[in-house]
Formats: sequence, C-alpha cells, structure tokens
Amino acid sequence: MDADERARLRTVADYQFGGGAGRTLFPDDEALTVVRSSSGRPQQVLAPGPDGGPRLVSYTVEGRFTLSVDGGRRLLSELGRPVAAVGEESEPFVRDGKNAFAKFVRRVDGDVRPGDEVCVTSDGALLAVGRAELHADGMRDFETGVAVKVREGAEA
Repeated sequence: MDADERARLRTVADYQFGGGAGRTLFPDDEALTVVRSSSGRPQQVLAPGPDGGPRLVSYTVEGRFTLSVDGGRRLLSELGRPVAAVGEESEPFVRDGKNAFAKFVRRVDGDVRPGDEVCVTSDGALLAVGRAELHADGMRDFETGVAVKVREGAEA
C-alpha cells in the first residue's frame, strides 16, 4: 500500500469511527496488504502475516468499512470505541456469532446510529463485531429487538 492510498483509507476510517481511527487501523510501520476488485478498487485490508495475514476491514461499494474482529480489537485497544456492551448472560451467544439483543445492552456509545459498525463487548472484552440495527437510545430503552447484527464472533 502506498502512502497516498494509506492516507485515503485513513480519512475514511477517521470519518467513520472518529479521529485517530485511521492511524490505529493502518499504522505507518505495518506492511498492510490491499486486496482489490477486478476494477482496482480496494476490497479488503489485511494485516501482515502468512498469505496476507488476518483481515482488518472490508471496504464496501458504499465507501464504508466493515470491521473484522482483528480490526475491532485495534479500535478498542487504542480508542475504546465504537462499543455496545452487553451483560454476561449474552456472552456465550454473541461470541458464537448470534445477534446482540436490545434488552441485554448495558452500555452503548451515545453517537451509535443504525448501520454503524460496532464492537460488542462484555466487561471490556471483545465478543464480536457487527452492524448496529438500532440507534443508541433504542438500544438502551427497548426491551425487544436486535441491537447489533453480529457478523463475526471473537474466540475467548
């Protein structure tokens, strides 16, 4: 990945996840691999490792990132966001890739909107990453419904 592309991807990450997210996901000192579509558009960014390493993010045709567990870990460790925290009763289900329901959400960042990428946590530990289905207020207030549609659960 050249410096111009890294800068463009960082701009998208900062816009989507907040200031500092771009440097957290795509640091200068890492040889990241970009997987491209047939048209040359970035599709995925992989961390260093064998065969390109683990996926950090996918870049959608809408111009937004979807997080992998590895990308979520980076954001949580450096920025502490974006988070929807659930109670321990949900932990085994969410880790297994099941959706997080509103009645079990204990805390959520106030700026989370439907469609946002979030990290589902319990006691600070990453359980999964996925897409918010409700606004932050709805996650706190509703007793029914999916709060986060989980894409990938994190191993313990």
